[in-house]
Amino acid sequence: MFEKYLNIHTVQEIRARSLVYFGCGAIQKMNDIAATLRGRGIQKVLLVTSKNAYKGSGAWEPTLAALAQNGLEYAHFDGVIPNPTTDNIDDAVKMAKAFGARAVIGIGGGSPIDVAKSVAILLEYPNETGESLYCYRFTPEKAVPIVAINLTHGTGTECDRVAVASVAHKNYKPAIAYECIYPEWSIDDPELMMTLPPRHILYTSIDAVNHVIEAATTTCTNPFAITLAREVVALVYENLPKAMANPQDVEARYNLAYAALLGGISFDNGFLHLTHALEHPLSAVKPSLTHGLGLAMLLPAVVETIYPVCSAVLADVLAPVLPGFHGDASEARAAAQAVEAWLFRMGADHKLADEGFSQADVARLTELTQTTPSLPVLLSVAPVKTSPEQVAKIYTDSLTPFPTSVEGL
Repeated sequence: MFEKYLNIHTVQEIRARSLVYFGCGAIQKMNDIAATLRGRGIQKVLLVTSKNAYKGSGAWEPTLAALAQNGLEYAHFDGVIPNPTTDNIDDAVKMAKAFGARAVIGIGGGSPIDVAKSVAILLEYPNETGESLYCYRFTPEKAVPIVAINLTHGTGTECDRVAVASVAHKNYKPAIAYECIYPEWSIDDPELMMTLPPRHILYTSIDAVNHVIEAATTTCTNPFAITLAREVVALVYENLPKAMANPQDVEARYNLAYAALLGGISFDNGFLHLTHALEHPLSAVKPSLTHGLGLAMLLPAVVETIYPVCSAVLADVLAPVLPGFHGDASEARAAAQAVEAWLFRMGADHKLADEGFSQADVARLTELTQTTPSLPVLLSVAPVKTSPEQVAKIYTDSLTPFPTSVEGL
């Protein structure tokens, strides 16, 4: 495998739909990016961050230095919240318009980069709002240039055409997917990810695993998505324990960052289905819920649901987690138990009841999977028929652990 012979301190160019500068020290490529923006006549940019995550990461100072060296002015919107809302986006757009920004740089994990993507669209559609964008009241075809400086190893948003935000007053958490919001440049520098707290090391990596389990099993998957999925699961399985045990293990972070990048490309090709469609209502009604934890709580029940119809690909993709599994439909419950046992070993040991959800919430959550814009599309490409009754069963089965799933831990 590549880990045996590549120098992690060499910055590589990985050409997906976005140009990704990947490797330790990749943040220094900001000077080249800023020079290109200036060469296009762009003079002002908006920097989009959360309140604190960018501080101390090592991304901020080189970014400002690159802008200054190339004569670019910036405004800084640092108001991105976890599970950002369309109101949050509108606030950032207001600042960008007042300043005259003509490019957007997102610095952080999925939330700041997704807000940056949304702002980039709305700068080209000044009569639209965050809510009109996420409620599909128009179809954007253009956006100002986007730069993604990624500080986590999970979302894949730095290399895909997807963004997510909540419409708070409706309890909607839709996704959008448009060609115009592929970041033109992305930076995946593992050294910028070293300050991630352990819980974010865990949950962002679980997000990457969910991306590929879903991407490999949609009705519109392809060989490329499945091939990437195998590599992602293997990399996370091997490197997540190392990063959890020693957060300063830069090689493990490099491998997790690469896994997350591949995960983004995989689901950009194969799309997503049940786990993400059911998680979005959870974090829409409870914005404090970490996305990766929401996925972890649902994943075992989703695996049991889809295993009978895609057992061969799941046994293959999840081989490190399911040693000795042969891809027989009869293995569905055992596969779900094994996945849950692995998640629990890693530390993702909460279920929906632990996060305050109960059977009384199931009907409302199920309704949101049917009414939230974009989620019916995800359900439509699941490998099994997704009736409201089937969705409700997955929520119910995710309230508590599977019987015997934690034996031997």
